[in-house]
Amino acid sequence: MAAAALACLPLGAQAADKPLSASAIQDIESEVGARIGVTVLDTADGTRFSWRGNERFPMSSTFKVLACGHLLSRVDEGQESLSRKVAIRPADLVTYSPITENHTQDGGLTLEALCHATITTSDNTAGNLILDTLGGPAALTAYLRRLDDDSTRLDRRETALNEATPGDPRDTTTPHAMAATLQRLLVGDALSEPSRLALQGWMLANTTGDDKLRAALPDDWQIADKTGGGGYGTNNDVAILWPPLRAPLIVAVYLTESEAELAARNAAIADVGRLLVKEVLEDEASR
Repeated sequence: MAAAALACLPLGAQAADKPLSASAIQDIESEVGARIGVTVLDTADGTRFSWRGNERFPMSSTFKVLACGHLLSRVDEGQESLSRKVAIRPADLVTYSPITENHTQDGGLTLEALCHATITTSDNTAGNLILDTLGGPAALTAYLRRLDDDSTRLDRRETALNEATPGDPRDTTTPHAMAATLQRLLVGDALSEPSRLALQGWMLANTTGDDKLRAALPDDWQIADKTGGGGYGTNNDVAILWPPLRAPLIVAVYLTESEAELAARNAAIADVGRLLVKEVLEDEASR
């Protein structure tokens, strides 16, 4: 773990170089026996803090934000409507579908409701139905390439994409790539303002991340996030954070290859969050 490089890489010429504590991240990795990747992107000036930022990690359910972002881009282009209803057949249901499993006999759900379900509860069938609407995993990957994301790739559907075998490049991203793509979707020009607000709103309403990054934030910070989990101890959280009186931060935290209990892995992500908050507050105080 100690061999991993810590980088603070500006995205723009004017970005400042702000260090992140390598020893602190290594301590968290050691506590849960995990490989952890972190990127924090300051949207004010493009400064990027990272640990293992260019290493690949399994996306697990964090892909659902990207899928709904792609769907919203199709809405912006007039190719799709959030009000369109999608039928849900019993044969469509996969493991962990708390919302869609209740709608196999009533005509299904709208695309808006499917995105709400898959982001706020991580409903897996909803995620698959959105992928079907887009044209499958390859279509989502192609959309990401159009956003200049050359790293993130989705190869399978739920629930196979959660396999997370170490060294398997399928269904992976890098913290750098995910943070940059989230910036484009959530605060950039990849989507119209109504679509950006819709995506932010679904993430604000997320119910699956209370023990992760959300647990680390001061009361006056706001967070919109999407979590994920899979095999080999994979446990993730990606988010946009709004500290008071400053531009938002985009955060991608990926954890994998751990045998620790889920509670310990959640706590590790929260510890990463506390470290990031500390760095931001110290930076603000130094200005």
